[in-house]
Amino acid sequence: MPAMMDRISAELGTVPQAAGRDNHSGSGGATGATAPEAAEATTTRMQRFAAGAGLLVAGWLALRLFAPVLLPFVAGAGIAYFLDPLTNRLTRLGAPRTLAALLTLLALAALALAFALLLYPLIISQIGLLLARLPGYVEAIRALATTTLDSVQQRFGSEFVTTKLRDLVAGQAGAMLSMLAGAASQVIGSGFALFNVLSLLLVTPVAAFYLLRDWPRLVARIDSWLPHRYAEGIRLQAREVDRILSAWLRGQALCCVILAFYYATSLTAVGLDFGLIVGLMSGMLSFIPYVGSITGSVTAFALALGQFHSWGGVLMVVAVFIVGQTLEGYVLYPRFLGDRVELHALWVIFALLAGGAAFGFLGVLLAVPMAAVIGVLCRFWLERYLRSPLYLEGPPRPDPPREAEP
Repeated sequence: MPAMMDRISAELGTVPQAAGRDNHSGSGGATGATAPEAAEATTTRMQRFAAGAGLLVAGWLALRLFAPVLLPFVAGAGIAYFLDPLTNRLTRLGAPRTLAALLTLLALAALALAFALLLYPLIISQIGLLLARLPGYVEAIRALATTTLDSVQQRFGSEFVTTKLRDLVAGQAGAMLSMLAGAASQVIGSGFALFNVLSLLLVTPVAAFYLLRDWPRLVARIDSWLPHRYAEGIRLQAREVDRILSAWLRGQALCCVILAFYYATSLTAVGLDFGLIVGLMSGMLSFIPYVGSITGSVTAFALALGQFHSWGGVLMVVAVFIVGQTLEGYVLYPRFLGDRVELHALWVIFALLAGGAAFGFLGVLLAVPMAAVIGVLCRFWLERYLRSPLYLEGPPRPDPPREAEP
């Protein structure tokens, strides 16, 4: 009997102990399986953060340290990116990649050489003629302002136009034109110094050729370096950046060329002496929203005031820019850009100004690509946020009221 009781008590005592061991081992197993996974997830997040921060710091330091040297290479990369679709077409027709890259670059060089031979001497001569005629334009504007104020004074009386106002307007009219001429000469001089003609003419074509020839290989190599877990998502965002950037660059280039041709021919046709350089400047600066039209219209208006001795010629110049703005806003931009380019005008202006302030002309070249990348990433994270529980979950439901106990 005591032996039986000892056996029963041993069996009863073994069950809870075994259950406790099972529960302990189960919870310990779960904990052992969860802790490494949590540690691994934390380590992966830290690695991603460290890699992203390291890339940003390295890129910033490279731009800061090597900005003067990087300019021809960035220009070469831009040329290679712009000519890559044409090179791919030649490759699909059976041409070797090296020959296709060489032919596209030679075609671009021929166009640039034709522009230099045909328009460059004329532009330089017009700039010199403008600087020579500038004092006469200043006097003409001052005389026109004085005559206009005299007529206003005769119509509305001396109380409306005082002598002090006449002297102020007559003096400021010439000062404004002189300021515009000085600013234009500074921009031209700094542009030539900034471009560093020797490096651009020698290094940029070489860099563009090698990048254009090896473009598919470079893309494949970078693609092989992507982390396997996030490779598809990175490829999707890269394709979106390429779509937006290529549409903006090629559409904007076509718009700039068409506007430059229109302004140059129209201003020359209405009789403006320096319509060629003003029109080309207005068209080429149109890649910055509103800057090309505002700069060109103000410059052309000032030159028309100095050249024409009546308001008829000035109004014709104004009409040219009104038609140009209508053409730009309702025909060219909807046709070549439209809704495909998800880059707002204010975002482009801010990117160009910020890039120029931070890294000079190199920053201006990199501004639009960086704006496209940042825009795509912001939209990607916004879509993830709108699908996340942080956005979808509503406020916590209040507990139902408890029934009062009798």
